[in-house]
Amino acid sequence: MVKSCWKPSIEGESRGCLDGLLWYKDMGQHVYGDFSMAVVQANSLLEDQSQLESGLLSSSSSGPYGTFIGVYDGHGGPEASSFINNNLFCNFKSFVSENQEMSTNVLRKAFLATEDKFLSLVRKQWLVKPQMASVGSCCLTGVICNGLLYIANAGDSRVVLGRSVRGAKEVIAMQLSTEHNASFDAVRDELRSLHPNDPQIVVMKHKVWRVKGLIQISRSIGDAYLKKAEFNEEPLLPKFRLHEPFRKPILSAEPSLLVHKLHPDDQFLIFASDGLWEHLSNQQAVRIVQTSTRNVSLPWQNG
Repeated sequence: MVKSCWKPSIEGESRGCLDGLLWYKDMGQHVYGDFSMAVVQANSLLEDQSQLESGLLSSSSSGPYGTFIGVYDGHGGPEASSFINNNLFCNFKSFVSENQEMSTNVLRKAFLATEDKFLSLVRKQWLVKPQMASVGSCCLTGVICNGLLYIANAGDSRVVLGRSVRGAKEVIAMQLSTEHNASFDAVRDELRSLHPNDPQIVVMKHKVWRVKGLIQISRSIGDAYLKKAEFNEEPLLPKFRLHEPFRKPILSAEPSLLVHKLHPDDQFLIFASDGLWEHLSNQQAVRIVQTSTRNVSLPWQNG
């Protein structure tokens, strides 16, 4: 088993190509097949991170083996996504070793441990760097292990499966992740049920639904100013401070979880932030990959 870690950065340029604000890796290998990656810097500062780790998934040498994929869509600054990129997989491996198996509960524990450690960092830097409290990141992960795909998501990134259907020329798109964006009725309903005494928990602002009029997502890692009241006061900038104190977290780091059994007709997976899905439908993205990929045989397609 070969361990590969691909992270878009200047230091990693030798393992990918840098073209202005675009970093890409056309084709690499992981333990279950091939992969490609691309990151486009949309802001003056790159706030997003992504990674792929393939090989041993635990801190011990006894296994299991598999592939870990992470997409971390940061906002407010790069600190949260960078922290996740440097800590989530390590936390994940520790919990795999502790539980001696792979499960969605392991992914959940890794999310919450990463959240706790980041909020501890915010607390340590509160007086010298209070803006850290307004930094956060969506977090989408997938783990391929023993014929199963485990997905955990907090935020509005998305994973889409391309599956071939007998008799159809086109590969069909199947969305596997659940998104947490206030633009969805279900998310607004969930927030209102969790905060029944707050008529302003979601409001329309500039023609966009926002949680407390500030942020579109309802789940994330970071965003301490909407999780702990101690970070929603001076010296935090006034634009982030709520007029009334809150007693329970407004945002959550609790991920949505799913297990998908890989099928011989499953051709490929697309993990991407909302920056892609704002411009392409699931089927359009699958069509692009279908017409661009090489013919490869994946382990779950044999036998």
